[in-house]
Amino acid sequence: MATERLRPLEYEAWRGFLLTHDRIWRSIQDGLAPLNVSMAEYSVLALLGEAGPRGMRMSELAERRLMSTGGFTRLADRLERRGLIERRRSGVDGRSIDATLTSQGRALLRKAWRQQHRDLRRLFFDRLEDDDLRRLADIWDRLAIEPQ
Repeated sequence: MATERLRPLEYEAWRGFLLTHDRIWRSIQDGLAPLNVSMAEYSVLALLGEAGPRGMRMSELAERRLMSTGGFTRLADRLERRGLIERRRSGVDGRSIDATLTSQGRALLRKAWRQQHRDLRRLFFDRLEDDDLRRLADIWDRLAIEPQ
């Protein structure tokens, strides 16, 4: 029974994506380490930073982070113990819980954003031309659409 294999070009493209993703991810993670922030924690802080002062529902944060509710709750517990986020009953329906950044969380997020921006410039954007970025944006857009 023959096993289906990737064509050489497919293999090269897939392998390149995986290696580049891993290298960039690890470098960004290493840049955040001195701030004592994991990539998972950073992504939650960044989502809350984008959400602004009203914050975001915990269920939406978990969904956007592609995490189970239990796993996300443990992550939020750690962030709250560190004084980076606050949780409170939603003012909209009173049943759900909203999370917001504390002033300490906003200060840490500003440092993390600056670090990530430097790392992304060095590892990614400075190596590509605008036409390359347009092509990549188009590719990511095509790949984000769910197959029929």
